Amino acid sequence: MIIFIIVIQQGERKIPIQYAKQIRGRRVYGGRGTYIPIKVNQSGVIPVIFASSLLAFPATIAQFIQVSWVQKLASIIGPPAARGEIKPWYLTLYALLILGFTYFYAAIAFNPEDMADNFRKYGGFIPGIRPGKSTVNYLKNILNRVNLPGAIFLAIVALLPTALWAFFNAPFQFGGTSILIAVGVALEFMKQLEAQ
Repeated sequence: MIIFIIVIQQGERKIPIQYAKQIRGRRVYGGRGTYIPIKVNQSGVIPVIFASSLLAFPATIAQFIQVSWVQKLASIIGPPAARGEIKPWYLTLYALLILGFTYFYAAIAFNPEDMADNFRKYGGFIPGIRPGKSTVNYLKNILNRVNLPGAIFLAIVALLPTALWAFFNAPFQFGGTSILIAVGVALEFMKQLEAQ
């Protein structure tokens, strides 16, 4: 599972960027090519944290308010309380919330309109794509396609420990979020070491 997490965390889609050449005096500036890396797991663990917080909210309210429908809602969509307890509504809602929050957070973190505007300001363009609205649409399309595997990955990693605990009565000491954070910190530490 850790290798799977490392592969997805390191995965990225590289979008090539070209910058127009500018001649000032006898010097030529620009004209170089670079790329924008769009990570498969653009949003990190934030969607998992949001989804688990939202699902835990009814249970928290149910502890303070003794209303029958709140108690019932908390028991249906709350996380399993005992080993071997299977809650299909919880698993389904958790996965759907993770998928939704992944797209929501990635749209906030990576803004294609701002990116296309910055390209225009600095003379950059994506080869084969017209600047402006076409660039925005292209970046949105790429972001949506890259986010789907990332969202599915987050849902699998977050649900796997819960599913193992519920379906197979297997003791699992770490949650998916803990493993994601630990691997992310280790990868970042390795990048810092390589940079020095």
